[in-house]
Amino acid sequence: MLLDRKRDVLYKITSEIAKNKFTFMLETKDRRRQNESVTKHKLTKDEYMLTHFEANKAYLSRSKDLRMNADVLLETMKTDYSKYRKNWNELPRKAIENKAGKNYVEEIGTFPLSLDIETAAICDLACPFCYRQTIATPDTLIKPELAYKIIDQAAELNVSAIKFNWRGEPLMHPKLPEFIAYAKKKGIVETLINTNATKLTKEKAEELIDAGLDVIIYSFDGGTKETYDKLRPGRFEKNEFENVLENIKTLTRLKKEKKSFFPYTRIQMVLTEDTFREKDQFIDLFSEHIDDVSTIVYTERGGDMSVLSEKEQREMKKVVRRDSERNDNVAFLKDLKGNLFVENGRIPCEQIFQRMLVSYDGRVFMCCFDWGNEHPIGYLSDDSFKNGDQAYEQVLKSSKENKNGYEMLNLQMPSREFQIKKEVKALKDIWNGKEIQNVREKHVLGEINSIAVCEKCASKETYHWEPVLT
Repeated sequence: MLLDRKRDVLYKITSEIAKNKFTFMLETKDRRRQNESVTKHKLTKDEYMLTHFEANKAYLSRSKDLRMNADVLLETMKTDYSKYRKNWNELPRKAIENKAGKNYVEEIGTFPLSLDIETAAICDLACPFCYRQTIATPDTLIKPELAYKIIDQAAELNVSAIKFNWRGEPLMHPKLPEFIAYAKKKGIVETLINTNATKLTKEKAEELIDAGLDVIIYSFDGGTKETYDKLRPGRFEKNEFENVLENIKTLTRLKKEKKSFFPYTRIQMVLTEDTFREKDQFIDLFSEHIDDVSTIVYTERGGDMSVLSEKEQREMKKVVRRDSERNDNVAFLKDLKGNLFVENGRIPCEQIFQRMLVSYDGRVFMCCFDWGNEHPIGYLSDDSFKNGDQAYEQVLKSSKENKNGYEMLNLQMPSREFQIKKEVKALKDIWNGKEIQNVREKHVLGEINSIAVCEKCASKETYHWEPVLT
C-alpha cells in the first residue's frame, strides 16, 4: 500500500531532517537513540556562520558597494540569515497548524527558503544502499547556461541558500566552483554541497575555498578501510579509502593555509550493521580535521512481512487486525537494535513549504525523495520535455548490456503516470503554481496518500510510528 513493492528502499536520513524533526525519537522518548555529533568549536553550523559572517563572500561582494555602510550591511545580513534558519522550522509549522495549503504563499511563505540545483546527476560510486541501484538515474551534467539562469531567478526571489547537488556527485561538474562564485556574487548567503570527496583534489579544494563555498558535507561510511571499501565501491574505477581520506584532510589543511573560515565542514556516517561497531573509530578518524563529525541513525523501511521473524510477524498481525483500515501491506520499520514499529498515520511533509529542487534538465520538484522525478511541479527549460527521458533510457540500456559501471540489479524506469502541462515558467510562478498548491492542500488536509509519490514516501519523518516490539 505505502510502498512500491518492487523495491525495498533503503534510505538515508539527511542531517537537517535528523536534526530538526525526528518523529521516531519524539514519539518514543524513553527509547530515543539520538544522532551523535562531535564539534570542534562547540558551535552549531548556524552559530558558526553567524560568528564568521564577515568572511562570507556574499557579504564581501555587497560590501564593495560604497553607498552602503559595511557595519549596517553586516548586521542586516546576519539578521536575515537568522530569520531564514528560524523560518526553516517555523513556516511549515504555521502552514500545517493553519491549514494553509493553496493560500500558503499569500499567507505565510512568499518565496522558497532554499533551492537544490542538480549540477550533476551522474555519480562515480556504486553504493549498495543507493536508489541508483534500482531506479534508472541519468549520467548527465547540467548545462552552464541553465545553472546561471536558475541562480539568477533564485537571487531575484531572495532565496537564502542553494545546495548544488541532488542525486549525483557535484564535483563531477567542472564548472561547479564557477557556479558557487556566481551565486555568492548574486547575494546567496549560504551555498552548500554534499560530496563523496573522491574528486576533491587539491586544485578542486582550492577552487571551492576561493569561490566562497559555505558548507561542505562529506558522506563517508566506515571507520576502517575494510568497511569503507565495501560500502563505497567505485563505479568506473576502484575507489580507495586512503585517497578519499587524504582529499578530506587536504581541504582542511588548505583552509588553514589560506586562513579561511569557510567552508564549514561536516562529515556523516550512516549507522548500519557494518558501521555501528566502528562509530568511535570514525569519530577518532576525523575529529581533528572536521568541524562537525556526525553519525546518523539508519532505518530499513520494508513492506514485505516475510523479512520479519515469526514472532515479529505474529505481533504485526495483531496490530493490523486491531485496525480495520490497515492491511498486511502496512509500512513498518526496524531500527538498528531490532525494535519494530508499524505505521500509524501520516504527517504533512515540511519540504513543500521550505524548498524546491531543479534537476539537470530544468524539471522542478518539491521533494528530495522523488528520486525518479515522478511528480514534476514545473519546468524551467524546454529541454525537460524536448529530450524527454532519453538520458534515463540510455542508462537502462547500458545496464541491460552490463556495461562497465552499469552492473545494477533490478534497474527500472521511474513512473511517468503523473503529467503536467509542458510549458516553461519562472521559479516564482512555479513556487505559487497550482501543482505545488494542490500538494500542499492535500498534505494539510490529511490526504497525503492521494498523491502517488507521497504515498510511497521513504522519509520516515512523514509517518507516525507505533511500537510493536521493543
